Amino acid sequence: MKMIINDPRYSALPKLSEKKQAFNAYKSQHEKEEKEETRLRAKEAKEKLQSFLEQHEKMTSTTRYRKAEQMFGEQEVWSVVPERDRKEIYDDVLFFLAKKEKEQAKQLRKRNVQALKNILDNMSNVSFQTTWSEAQQYLMDNPMFAEDEELQNMDKEDALICFEEHIRALEKDETEEKEKSRMRERRQQRKNRESFQIFLDELHETGQLHSMSTWMELYPSVSTDNRFANMLGQTGSTPLDLFKFYVEDLKARFHDEKKIIKDILKDRNFSVEVNTTFEDFAHIISFDKRAATLDAGNIKLTFNSLLEKAEARERERGKEEARKFRRKEAAFKSMLKQAAPPLELDSNWEENECQHYHFKGKKHSKKSKKHRKHSQSPTPAEWKRKKVPDISTWDITGAMEKTSETEEENHQHRSQKRKKRNHSESGSEGSSSGDSEHSSRKSKRQKKKNKKKRHKSNSPESEVEKEKDRSKREQENEQMKERMKDNDNDQETESADGRRRSLKQTSRKEKRLRCKCDNTWT
Repeated sequence: MKMIINDPRYSALPKLSEKKQAFNAYKSQHEKEEKEETRLRAKEAKEKLQSFLEQHEKMTSTTRYRKAEQMFGEQEVWSVVPERDRKEIYDDVLFFLAKKEKEQAKQLRKRNVQALKNILDNMSNVSFQTTWSEAQQYLMDNPMFAEDEELQNMDKEDALICFEEHIRALEKDETEEKEKSRMRERRQQRKNRESFQIFLDELHETGQLHSMSTWMELYPSVSTDNRFANMLGQTGSTPLDLFKFYVEDLKARFHDEKKIIKDILKDRNFSVEVNTTFEDFAHIISFDKRAATLDAGNIKLTFNSLLEKAEARERERGKEEARKFRRKEAAFKSMLKQAAPPLELDSNWEENECQHYHFKGKKHSKKSKKHRKHSQSPTPAEWKRKKVPDISTWDITGAMEKTSETEEENHQHRSQKRKKRNHSESGSEGSSSGDSEHSSRKSKRQKKKNKKKRHKSNSPESEVEKEKDRSKREQENEQMKERMKDNDNDQETESADGRRRSLKQTSRKEKRLRCKCDNTWT
């Protein structure tokens, strides 16, 4: 009041209460302004202290508060801020510095790793086989690494990780390069095989290569070609393997081409005989258009097969003629042995030759086995009733026919007896019903298996195998037939010898009977 009562503005408010109210309002407003000023000054001091600590070189995230107070206690920036606020600001600064250092370390590590990678990439003496100790020596000799202090202070673990990544990249590049070279080599080998296959096709077209060719015969012409030389030394199929595969393919076409050749011969009305030459055979086939695709070796094999069949037919015909001749010879001998009067050792053919006429009547049809009568030698009483004819009245051809018929009847009678004996033995041995059921089941199973095998595969390989099996069966059947025929010939010769012995015995008996008859007639 003493300070403002003499001021003319004091009388502006007439009432004391109004003056008091205006004073209190001024006082409160002034207090607010002072508080705001102090707050702003404290805030400014805190900000200055925080920025000072954050930017100071000696401040790190590991610096303690006491050490900072010793360093900055005398400075106004540090002392203006109250201790409580100063500790809070210091903690915030430490957190900021730790984060900043971590980020800087991360950036520095990234930079060092990239720089080390660049240095390793530019070093030509580092390969995928280089060790870590050798790489360290190479880095120390490198000027870029020696001039960079940050790289030298780089963490060893980070450097080792960077080196391992670089080695793995080099190993990957090496494996990729090896794989590429391997693929190039395989591609070249495949091309060499294809070119050699084309070379074999050319040889087949020119007739030098066929299904009957051998490697020894073809080697002189094959070895001079570059396509054969390119195949040498590479892995996989060799030239000999490709040659064998090619010949096997040609042989697999044999049965189909054999059918075509047979059709051509049938259309040309030509048959292979014993005296047919291969030139004539090939000349006949060459007129047909279908012969253009045939293999020369298969043509030769087909000719050999047909020639063998013709020779087999000729041999069979010769055997049949020899068999007929032996029968006639045996019949003629038996007729001579039965001659009356008997022939002497010094007899001449001209004296005993049959010169009378033989009546050619119809032959009686062959009777069945049931109605055939076995030939029996006559008894002495029958000889007495019969008149002994003269040799001049004997029918030679009739005797031959009769003897052959009797021989056939005896042979059939013996075979019938053998069949009956075998049938009786088989019946006595396999009479049990269980065995018959078991055998019937086995036969059914075998039939089912055969059906499955027949319907199992329809591939061309199975057909080729079937054709081979069929040809083998045909050859075996032909061999069995020849063996059976030889056995029949042996049996016939044995039976003929037996018949000769029996005829000798009967002739002796007949002579004795004739002598007795002559004595009785006289």
